Amino acid sequence: MLENDLPFDRQAATSILADACDGADDGDIFVQRARSEHFLFDDGRLKSASYDTSQGFGLRVIAGEASGNAHAGELTIEAIRRAAETASAAKRGYKGSLDVSPQPTNRRLYAPIDPTEAPGFGVKTDLMAEIDAWVRAKDPRVVQVSVSLAGSREEIDVLRPGGDAFHDVRPLVRLNVSVTLEKDGRRESASAGAGGRAAYDEWIAPSRWKALAERAIRKAEINLESIPAPAGEMEVVLGPGWPAVLLHEAVGHGLEGDFNRKQTSVYSGRIGEQVAAKGVTVIDDGTIDARRGSLSFDDEGTPTQRTVLIEDGILKGYMQDRQNARLMGMSPTGNGRRESYDAGIMPRMTNTVMLGGQDDPDEIVKSIKRGIWAVDFGGGQVDITSGNFVFQCTEAYLVENGKIVAPVKNATLIGHGPTALNKVSMIGNDFAMDDGIGTCGKAGQSVPVGVGQPTLKVDSLTVGGAG
Repeated sequence: MLENDLPFDRQAATSILADACDGADDGDIFVQRARSEHFLFDDGRLKSASYDTSQGFGLRVIAGEASGNAHAGELTIEAIRRAAETASAAKRGYKGSLDVSPQPTNRRLYAPIDPTEAPGFGVKTDLMAEIDAWVRAKDPRVVQVSVSLAGSREEIDVLRPGGDAFHDVRPLVRLNVSVTLEKDGRRESASAGAGGRAAYDEWIAPSRWKALAERAIRKAEINLESIPAPAGEMEVVLGPGWPAVLLHEAVGHGLEGDFNRKQTSVYSGRIGEQVAAKGVTVIDDGTIDARRGSLSFDDEGTPTQRTVLIEDGILKGYMQDRQNARLMGMSPTGNGRRESYDAGIMPRMTNTVMLGGQDDPDEIVKSIKRGIWAVDFGGGQVDITSGNFVFQCTEAYLVENGKIVAPVKNATLIGHGPTALNKVSMIGNDFAMDDGIGTCGKAGQSVPVGVGQPTLKVDSLTVGGAG
């Protein structure tokens, strides 16, 4: 627990919160002070540059399944007192006992830095111009380049009614390069990005941004040679790293506590059951140093942890915030997250991964008789209740008899999460995390997340394509 300065009397705020939580099950004050910047260099010029600051608090009083929430952008005792009066209405005669507070932690998974302070404005804009010029000089087919750079610093304080206090400084940066190539009148685009909870230094080093730019060029070049994707049921091999976004959507959301408490997930009430093929182990881990989805503690003060969700195909547990955990008779797992002080807490993923296996990645691809090798993905969506998902591939190849035939365009993967997990037949030994680009949406809120997996084979998925 780090000491910090708040613009109001901490003891007075805690006393107000304690009074509001008298007879409730839980409650807290979440204070957020943030600053962020975003730069976009597009079509050969600096198109936009923004810098924003915000501050505010959210106060919660939880009574059973009810949650009273009030927030304000004014960090004063008067505002906290008004919020407490509003939020405490959730009790409505409820008589509970205050839940045990999370244990404060001194663990820090990232440095308390401010990426918006260094390097300076000119260095950042000059860098984007340099990347633009370098990409255009690299390949004469380049007709469009877009470079974006974003950084933020969030200072977080969580105050508990018993007096415990939690303080964290959360940096986040991201660099993205998008490229459009033209050949014989055909244009194709691709992008590559990276980031994490650290300073800009790593991602703006020439070796790093040149690698990203080269990857974007290569992907666009591959797309120029692509053929229409086939359609139908076929074998699908997913590449390592970012393709685990399919796991995140198709499986991860269904393992969040709120959906399971409300019996709206396909995994509800199934702990201890076989829900995936043997060898499939899925973990949510918010403790990985400096990763985009990592947190020293969640937005309720609970230290993040390595939560085993599925082990060797057996469902072991769910991701929990404090309220859903209590109502389900389980323990919180450090997955209580909110987009900002004016948003509600929900159980959310941090870094969700499938662990590696023993199979050689090249042999996995060679095992395809006729199917798709999906290396990179765009967006996707899932129906939590049914488990059905749809994903768009941004880099994929048609493979026949173990040999790559051609890259394919506009391939979509359509399936059912639990069914797909049960059809995993080969798991590679090349586990990798994504490059730090994930943002997860749920109930209108977005939070940074990470994903990871090895190369893996699903024996049958529906591929949507041209036919």
